[in-house]
Amino acid sequence: MTQATEFAPGLTIQGFAAPIKLSQFKLIAFDMDSTLINIECVDEIADAAGRKAEVAAITEAAMRGEIADYKESLRQRVALLKGVTIAHMHEVLSARLRLNPGAADLVSACKAAGMKVLLVSGGFTYFTDHVRDVLGIDWSRSNVLELEDGVLTGRMVDQAWGDICDGEEKRKTLLDTCQMMGITPDQAIAMGDGANDLPMMGVAGLSVAYHAKPKVREQAMVAIHEGGLDRLLEVLTH
Repeated sequence: MTQATEFAPGLTIQGFAAPIKLSQFKLIAFDMDSTLINIECVDEIADAAGRKAEVAAITEAAMRGEIADYKESLRQRVALLKGVTIAHMHEVLSARLRLNPGAADLVSACKAAGMKVLLVSGGFTYFTDHVRDVLGIDWSRSNVLELEDGVLTGRMVDQAWGDICDGEEKRKTLLDTCQMMGITPDQAIAMGDGANDLPMMGVAGLSVAYHAKPKVREQAMVAIHEGGLDRLLEVLTH
């Protein structure tokens, strides 16, 4: 990559000349935890089990790209959630989960420009379904926590597409969605904050890091260091 340059205070770009036209893009794909929303859901669920510090340490290492096997790191964290109730999950959703600044404005602007919106997350359907519905997102893919009698078992449920939505699954979902839409990956924007977002960011026409880990900031074409998600619109013209 070329050296990043400051486009505006708290906003850097590399590898392209800004501004570029929003109309050249047809799809925008978002990570959820710490990108579209303010929390890492797995860490907050773990808080209910008294294991937040332990789980958060694994999450942080995974997001920095220090854990080679993301799937195994997620299985380890989910195992520590065993015994948490659906009531605790609801408490996280209602009391702790908030959209990050600018999320609604950015999604609205993209939809107004005729784009489709994809949410692809290493998090859980209990939360992604809520965020999808609140923002009017077209498609979402994430992991399913196994529940028995309203209590987490510490396992995840396999889905038709596979077992766990990791970085490779995010990349595959973005490419499959482009194919379904009849567009090229160059017509997609991918936005995330952690190492498991890099595979999908790497195949998209425009990659965006939001308050991201250093490894992600270094590789993204746009890096938002300050302010909300809607700052992406500063480098896009209608």
